[in-house]
Amino acid sequence: MSEWRNRVFCGDVLDGVARIPDASVDLILADPPYGLGKDYGNDSDKRDTADYLAWMTTWVDAVLPKLKPAGSLYIFLTWRSSPEIFVMLKQRLTMINEIIWDRRVPSMGGGTRRYSSVHDTIGFFAAAKNYYFDLDAIRVPYDAVTKKARSRSIFVGAKWLEFGYNPKDVWSVPRLHREHRERADHPTQKPLEIVERMIKASCPVGGVVFDPFMGSGTSAVAALRCGRDYVGFELNANYCDLIAQRLAQAAASIAETTVPAVATISLPDLTCP
Repeated sequence: MSEWRNRVFCGDVLDGVARIPDASVDLILADPPYGLGKDYGNDSDKRDTADYLAWMTTWVDAVLPKLKPAGSLYIFLTWRSSPEIFVMLKQRLTMINEIIWDRRVPSMGGGTRRYSSVHDTIGFFAAAKNYYFDLDAIRVPYDAVTKKARSRSIFVGAKWLEFGYNPKDVWSVPRLHREHRERADHPTQKPLEIVERMIKASCPVGGVVFDPFMGSGTSAVAALRCGRDYVGFELNANYCDLIAQRLAQAAASIAETTVPAVATISLPDLTCP
């Protein structure tokens, strides 16, 4: 087992990305700060627009060489910056989809001179035309009524009817409210349902998911649950502890024996491989 696999390094991705060999990860799953001034225990989300866009370009250029030739990237963004960042990424990768995550936020007031924003934007990009994508792993089953309605002979044995349809590019998944059983102490935690769909579709079993901004560790937990390896970085030491706790809980709930004893490692404690 490589020493960088199944590790979350507690530090800045730009300081430690050299630890990950080039062309070694199957999927980059990035949920960077949105530039909206959120409190992550540091100033990482308090850049002005020009500095934010420049920083986004810097870390993208640092992590993209780690992708395998058939690898992919998913990136969570806000509508405020997604146009500029999509243009930047399309100069480096092939854009496959723009996915809208409908957070299913109830209508509870909001601004009076604009529409309420209730979605996140997700970009799906690939390194090459032959990128890995396992549609069968993420098909959405049809309900019994729909199957019964498609009873004509031309539908008998149809794979799409038996196994389900291709998920659309609007994902309606509730955000994690305070009482949600998944919820951890992190302001922008993403649901496992969304992250696991990305991993199952775009990372083969036994492959590696790389998250440059681990946050609450959802990508690592999802990778573990899906039989994939993970690697990532997180600036906030408290979040590193949270990730270790969530990984331990996930390991206890599944039949896994390959979980590393140490889930988070401070960058100063290691030398580059």
